[in-house]
Formats: sequence, C-alpha cells, structure tokens
Amino acid sequence: MNNWMAIKRVLVSGGKNFIRGGAVSAATVIIMTVTLAIIGSLIFLSALLSFTLDAIKDKVDVSVYFVTTASESGILSVKSQLEKLPQVENVSYTSADEALTAFRARHATDQLTLQALDELGGNPLDASLEVRAKDPSEYDSIVSFLEASPALSAGGSSLIDRINYQQNKEVIDRLSLAMQATKEIGFAIVVLFALASILIAFATIRLAIYTAKDEIAVMRLVGASNSYIRGPFIVAGIINGIIATILVLFILWPATWYAGMKTSGWLGGFNVSNYYTDHFFLIFIILLVSGIVLGGAASLLAIRKYLTI
Repeated sequence: MNNWMAIKRVLVSGGKNFIRGGAVSAATVIIMTVTLAIIGSLIFLSALLSFTLDAIKDKVDVSVYFVTTASESGILSVKSQLEKLPQVENVSYTSADEALTAFRARHATDQLTLQALDELGGNPLDASLEVRAKDPSEYDSIVSFLEASPALSAGGSSLIDRINYQQNKEVIDRLSLAMQATKEIGFAIVVLFALASILIAFATIRLAIYTAKDEIAVMRLVGASNSYIRGPFIVAGIINGIIATILVLFILWPATWYAGMKTSGWLGGFNVSNYYTDHFFLIFIILLVSGIVLGGAASLLAIRKYLTI
C-alpha cells in the first residue's frame, strides 16, 4: 500500500512539473511531435519502397531466348535441367508460334507493325523459357549455370541466343540502393530532430528542477529517497513523449486518409490509409516507445547534471 501511494505521489508530482513548465513544456511537445511525425513518415516511406520492390521482384524472371533453329526437344531438355536446380521455382515454355500469336494480340490495333510482320514472310520470334527463382537473390546463380553449361545443338553450336535478365537486375539494384539511401537520410533527419527534442526537454526539466528547489530541499530533510525525488522529473519527461505520440496519431489519421484517397491510384495499389489502419498497433508502439525514450533520456540527462542528491 505504501509503495502504491509513493508511486501515485510521484505521478501526480510529475504531472505538476509538466504543467509548471508552461510554454517550455509546450515547445518540447511540439518539437517531439515533429520528430515522431518524421519517424511515422519514414515508416510509411519504408513500407511503400518495400511494397514497390516486392512488386517488381514478383514480375522479374530470367527469360532465355533460343536461336530460331533450335529444336523443341533441345529446348525442353534445357527446361528439364533448369527444373532440377534447387533454386528454381518453376520454368514455363513459350514456343515461337505462341510468341507470334501473343505478339499479334498485343499489336492488334497497330496495322503498320502487323503489315511489316506479314512482309517478313515468316516467324522472326524466338522460342523462350521463363525461369522464376524461389528467391530473387538466386537469379545470378541461375544465369551463371546457363552461361557455364550452354545447350548445344547437334552441330555443336549453342541453342541459346540471349538471356534477358541484366536490365531487370539493374532495376532491382537501383531500387534497393534508393531504399538504403532513404533509410540513411531519414535516420540522419530523425537523429537531428531527436537531439533537438532532447535539448528542449532538457531545458524543461532544468526549469522544473529550479522551480522545485525549495520542495526538493524539504524532501531531502525529511529523508525522501533518491528515486522519490527524481521520479517526478522523469515522469514529466515521459508525459511530453506520450502527449506528442497522441498528437501524431491524431494527425496521421486524416493525413493518411487524404493521402490514400489521392495517391493509391499511382502508387501501384499501395494505400497509405489502409496500411495505417492495418498496422496501427505496430505504429502506435513504435511512436510511443520513441516518445518515451526521448522524454525519459532528456529527463535523465538533466537530472544527472542539475539535480545533485
């Protein structure tokens, strides 16, 4: 019972210290709100980039095109070899005739292209194999296998004309680099605002310590424990973080709703509002922990410097 009463008094005193801070407390909450809003924005940006990268990876495969003289049995033999590789998920075969039919369907309204195709008098398209890996990181090894073990015709020439993967790989690599750069820049911005939050919260706790110096002296005389004296200042710092978290969550709700309504069409299906709703608990925990850590760290630093017990 005594412990509960002590905790209650520490919490009440912490609330009073927060109120005493006045404009400084308000400034601390505002700068923490900005910091947490940036952290929240980075969560959404990271989710968007991951969504985009996954969407591109799902569409990426290794396309192996064969020379027009390659026999179907030779191509199916290569298909069988690829299917035995542990890193390969599936291999699909497209004959030259099927490729021609698909090409005509894609260009059904382009009469000039179809006319040029007819004038060739034959099928200029190659048969191909589309190879999908179990993991995107395995494509390099699949391509290496194809290059190191070429399929040969009866005459000893290679059946493989070209392998269309390098361009897809470059797209994935560039997006991966963009993700890494965004994370690093975002981390640097968060650190700067976090330092600003800590400095302002530091000033708030310093002011609270100065304002309560007579009260602290009395508590020392009556034998109050160190944790009892320090507790209210830590609580005041944590309150800053909690209030900032609540403000950010309220700001994000209409902001993500509006952004989701306006941008989902050109973000490839990624809806910011739906992501916020589906991951609200995770976002809440990340922002709350960040706010408490910022407020608590500033309080501890101020106490260590200005409150000698």
